[in-house]
Amino acid sequence: MNKIAALKCVICGREYDADEIEYVCPEHGLNGNLDVVYDYDSIGASFTKEALASNSEPSMWRYADLLPIKDRSLIPPLRVGWTPIYRANRIEEQYGIGPLWIKDDGLNPTGSYKDRASAVGVVKAIEKGKRGITCASSGNAAASLAGVAASLGLNTYLFVPEKAPEAKVAQMLVYGAHVMLVKGTYDDAYELSLKASDKYGWYSRNSGYNPYLSEGKKTGALELCEQFKWSPPDNIFVAVGDGCIIGGIWKGIKDLIALGFIEKIPKIFGVQAEGSSALVKTWKRGDEKIEPVANPRTIADSISVGVPRDPVKALRAVRESDGRFVAVTDQEILDALRILAKSTGVFGEPAAAAALAGVLRLTREGVLGQEESSALMITGNGLKDIKNAMKVAGNPYRIKPTLSDLERVVQRII
Repeated sequence: MNKIAALKCVICGREYDADEIEYVCPEHGLNGNLDVVYDYDSIGASFTKEALASNSEPSMWRYADLLPIKDRSLIPPLRVGWTPIYRANRIEEQYGIGPLWIKDDGLNPTGSYKDRASAVGVVKAIEKGKRGITCASSGNAAASLAGVAASLGLNTYLFVPEKAPEAKVAQMLVYGAHVMLVKGTYDDAYELSLKASDKYGWYSRNSGYNPYLSEGKKTGALELCEQFKWSPPDNIFVAVGDGCIIGGIWKGIKDLIALGFIEKIPKIFGVQAEGSSALVKTWKRGDEKIEPVANPRTIADSISVGVPRDPVKALRAVRESDGRFVAVTDQEILDALRILAKSTGVFGEPAAAAALAGVLRLTREGVLGQEESSALMITGNGLKDIKNAMKVAGNPYRIKPTLSDLERVVQRII
């Protein structure tokens, strides 16, 4: 069964056969991102709620029928996806928020949501006979690709800004990747990665360029809806950089609607850092024209992007779902990081905590009502960026190895 009906340009709507084109619409170049169009009638004949209910596969591959892969024997051995959801009761009570759930993708193999896209990307690379794969990244996507590719023996060539968090660079290196620290921004690294892919024939796993990445990223939405017994929350909040994750989440929702799995459509909320908020500004103007941020500045490196690479899918996700974009400050992000960890035990990196910062801001502004339910997509583990976590973590007590010195401290804290 050929479940992929076409690859469709998000700009002009032209459709291509899956084997006709590799990455983007030739009529629109880097702006011509492609959407994977499925034959839902064929898929729906066997891919049903009942079939899923009896499926014991505890990973994103329980949705393999709805993913663009041909050979299931190539699926990476690492368990990616089927991450848990938690109720954030204490945050609800303290901040007057409606029912709030946390979906913790920091529990994926390399500690980020990006493992979902990398898992699909490496399968497609091997299907196409590639032995090398590349991407540009502010950190998480590259670390993810390095880890997932290592599980299948695929060579990786990674391009990251030289200021990328040390923990993420360490991940890439220990997985055996060839890491290029680029003296410049994420956008500089992205452009160089595309040139390298063309020159050396490496398969590109770049966001907003490879059409299959959104398919991996949509699995977070598929899981969330199944975990909510096919009645999703009112709102889904996600931090946004390039726009690929939020676009993927909306794709997952649309897939489920097309298959008749859900009727309720959650609103999609995209959260950006104020210093890297090109999509927020475009959304407010009401068009799809991106004005690049010349020098993006935010502590949340994972969403520090001057030129979003998947803007059309991101904007349409928010608009078509009747959601919205919101910008938050770095201080709000740090506060949310501390609140999330202290109140739920979930330790997210700054970009992940931005989703909670968005909820808190919109609650203060009266946009979110107490009757609305929301889910936060926690896209990266806090151990990815200890430097910024320490800014709000506080300091340990330094004591002598004596009970008397301990008593001095205990009297101060109880």
